[in-house]
Amino acid sequence: MAPVTSFPLHPGVLDPRQREMAATRDGFGRGVVEAGERDARVVVLCADLAESTRSAWFRDRFPDRYIEVGVAEQNLAAVASGMAAEGLIPFITSYAAFSPGRNWEQIRTTIALNDQPVKVCGMHAGVSVGPDGATHQALEDIAIMRVIPNMTVVAPADAEEARKATAAAAAHPTPVYLRFAREKTPIVTLPETPFTIGKAYVVWEADGEHPVVLASTGTMLFIALEAAKALEASGVAVRVLHIPTVKPLDTATILDATRGARGVVSLEEHQVAGGLGSALAELFVQHQLLPMRFVGVQDRFGQSGKPDELFQEYHLTPRDVIEAVQALLAE
Repeated sequence: MAPVTSFPLHPGVLDPRQREMAATRDGFGRGVVEAGERDARVVVLCADLAESTRSAWFRDRFPDRYIEVGVAEQNLAAVASGMAAEGLIPFITSYAAFSPGRNWEQIRTTIALNDQPVKVCGMHAGVSVGPDGATHQALEDIAIMRVIPNMTVVAPADAEEARKATAAAAAHPTPVYLRFAREKTPIVTLPETPFTIGKAYVVWEADGEHPVVLASTGTMLFIALEAAKALEASGVAVRVLHIPTVKPLDTATILDATRGARGVVSLEEHQVAGGLGSALAELFVQHQLLPMRFVGVQDRFGQSGKPDELFQEYHLTPRDVIEAVQALLAE
């Protein structure tokens, strides 16, 4: 497996002795402050979770541009839509289980239907929320957001990409859903690593023809890299494709990266129904039929536990990716 020089990786990502860790929600906190420094129209609204969502970092820097809505997620969306209609750039923040989980209709009708450039920031997504359990582990948020017209959906790979995605969302002309995690995860990228909303990236290239493609979104990129390293050591050619923007898909890059592949394994910390894997299957059935396997949550709710325990319970580990590749190749 050879690195792709156009997408530089953190030198310690596959070396536990050099690995750095940070939560993607911290990347949001830094990115939204940067966006606020660049553009006075940026405002942040929160549903009584300022510290947990890292909205407090913006509040402390720009107290006059921070609005505490309280535990009223429907109002959070509707107020932000009105502010956007008056020329502001609102970021709304809560746990993803509540926004977009609780206020989906308001996001659909007041924000997306009117094409107002509100940035919906769903924190604590995935099972890695850990002990908070099923009620707080949003596993359906990508699915319910990507079906809304006008909505862009972004799931950053790490804290650094989360910073870039947040800053980029501020300048994006449409509504955007940004997905963030609570748990610290490995830093995969560098400040100079490219990120553009709407783009997918080949991260590692195969050392052979007709590779298996590991297509990941969000923090599962690290899991894809760990699995690819082990697979190629056993003689399996692997290409790793990072898809931070789930909607709209970078059709050209994805089709080019999967052309001639032996198959595709999708990776997401989300229900397999309606998420990245579903989006890719919809694409492939129209352009090039490929064998697929789906690594994600298999029609289950979350539960309380340590993040590492939950990744094993829901089969989201490198070992599970390797087994999915082996099953695909055995056909």
